[in-house]
Amino acid sequence: MGVKIIVGQIIHCVAPYSVAVIDSGFVIIDECGKIAAIGNASDLETTKKQLNLVAEDTLSLTKTQLLLPGFIDTHIHAPQYSNAGLGYDKPLLEWLDNYTYNLEKKYRDQNFCGTVFQAVVRKTLNHGTTTACYFGSLFYESSLLLATAVAELGQRAFVGKVNMTKLAPDDYVETPEESIENTLKFIKGVADLGNALVQPIITPRFALSVDLEHMKKLGVIAKERDLHIQTHISENKDEVEMVVQLYHDAYANVYDKAGLLTSKTVLAHGIYLSEEEIKLLSERQTSIAHCPESNVNLGSGICDVVNLRQNGVTVGLGTDVAGGASPSIINAMKSAISASTHLSFTKENYKPLNYEDVFYLATLGGAKALSLDDKIGNFQIGKSFDAVIVDLDVENSSVDYLSDCTPQELLQKLVFLGDDRNVIKVYVNGKIVK
Repeated sequence: MGVKIIVGQIIHCVAPYSVAVIDSGFVIIDECGKIAAIGNASDLETTKKQLNLVAEDTLSLTKTQLLLPGFIDTHIHAPQYSNAGLGYDKPLLEWLDNYTYNLEKKYRDQNFCGTVFQAVVRKTLNHGTTTACYFGSLFYESSLLLATAVAELGQRAFVGKVNMTKLAPDDYVETPEESIENTLKFIKGVADLGNALVQPIITPRFALSVDLEHMKKLGVIAKERDLHIQTHISENKDEVEMVVQLYHDAYANVYDKAGLLTSKTVLAHGIYLSEEEIKLLSERQTSIAHCPESNVNLGSGICDVVNLRQNGVTVGLGTDVAGGASPSIINAMKSAISASTHLSFTKENYKPLNYEDVFYLATLGGAKALSLDDKIGNFQIGKSFDAVIVDLDVENSSVDYLSDCTPQELLQKLVFLGDDRNVIKVYVNGKIVK
């Protein structure tokens, strides 16, 4: 892989909830896929001399194109992909029983696994998702096939084998012993792939799926092996009440007792967290994956991202396929604005999220939520070049480009009107994957 230079309009975030715009800029990507330089186009030749560049591949963008950091999906269920768009007349727990578990049981079939996992990884890449945090299935063999598909297609990802010993059909649970054994097998299997872009993540489904001692053992595995952790929290009122009745404690406290709240933990949803729970998450530097489309589809509620932000909790965006129908983080950005705006109707002096806020959540915020902000999330020198080029003037897209736009206006159009047709190139670690 040779040196690449991209010249054009660049937008990224270097600080929380704000965007930095270079109207006419450049990014230089070295042979290892790292960002070697960024600046104004007027300084490009000087920079090339400083870096002793004698041969490079240069791409110049048009006035309707933007170079953006790759989008980061902090919560997505790969095995549920074929159910996208189904069952949204039911609340969460009924939806799981009637749709989700019946589908996920099919992942004993390796051929079925391969077909679905190839499809979901390709689809997310097409929408510009350069990094995804995937829930796999209960079965470590099929979850390993997901990790393999991610590696083959060039995405960056965390992949988790789900841990679940109860509150599911009898033929879709495991014993605690099997759960720990298969988790360790899965971790080894991912390591054996030899791909630094694909990492295992400890994945208890939620506090009702495993008991406290089981969660503690998973916490020990994560601590000893320095692994990330993902699970769900406070998505649905009935779920929250069941957790309180079972453990006689607040949801976040249960995870904390198990050693699952770490700086490498991302919790999906967090709609009904108490002030004390939010404070605990902030203290533990544990993140929330905000999944606005799913929260509406399943009638769960609206997460107050503004409140989480004000209380020091890191937030990223998730599609939560198939609770969310769309695998697109572009769609999640729009949904996050809509959810926050609806919430503002019920609160005094409430400033809802805007397009800059959700762009941050989709990029650097997502990187921070997954504790990857030292590697990805923006175009700072030394980070991996995970990026997308979007074009707001492509044939047959939902955007009609009829008058000149500033870079910020192009970004607004992308957030509110864009889809995979507008994502024309995708890079992961400097390599073109779309």
